[in-house]
Amino acid sequence: MFSSALMWFFLNTIGYTRGYENIALNKPTYLSHRYYSLTHAAATFDSSNAADGLKTDLSGFGGQCVTSAAGQKSATWWVNLRLTTIYSIHDIRIYYKTDNAKWDSQNGYTARFLGFYLYISNTTDKLDGLLCFHDTKFNRSTIPAVVNITCPVHGQYIIYYNERPQESPNAAQFSSGAHAELCEVEVYGCNNIGYYGPTCLFPSPDTNCRYCHIETGACQGCKPGYQGQ
Repeated sequence: MFSSALMWFFLNTIGYTRGYENIALNKPTYLSHRYYSLTHAAATFDSSNAADGLKTDLSGFGGQCVTSAAGQKSATWWVNLRLTTIYSIHDIRIYYKTDNAKWDSQNGYTARFLGFYLYISNTTDKLDGLLCFHDTKFNRSTIPAVVNITCPVHGQYIIYYNERPQESPNAAQFSSGAHAELCEVEVYGCNNIGYYGPTCLFPSPDTNCRYCHIETGACQGCKPGYQGQ
């Protein structure tokens, strides 16, 4: 059902016209290890900061970014798109924490971003879902602060995962601990299942289709009681 040929990613910081809706906005979120501070409120670092629509302050104490605890071997963040519906997803845009500083090899957050995984799943277990992207090629000079990952599939949870240590040609550039320091994760797709197209207005041509490809309308899952092409 899911083909790697359907996945590609575009790396840029310039917006483009889209008809899809950010279906992750203000949805429930989770972070495996949140950072705690004696001088700042817990909400300053909360997992919900990555799905609140705010990304004007990319610092650690601005209250718009997730901050995870130091010294962890793995870090997981997810957003639950909806409790009862499997959404039709087109692409995901990740804004990483920069501390409002120049994003280059001298910015320490580049080392924390390297090596990340992105999954789409129908449960909170990433292994139940599809691996949309795993960074194996970027280094501290080439990884962008904003990453677009196109993954036209259906799912309920968008799961960001990172781990340390791991086998990689660039492992020497990784941070010693795993982090999930996300300022915003935007998930673009269709609110209504069974619809497709850039504005999500076209119903699936097959009346017995429950899930269809968001770009082509090809059936990817039947309604209960039906099977086959």
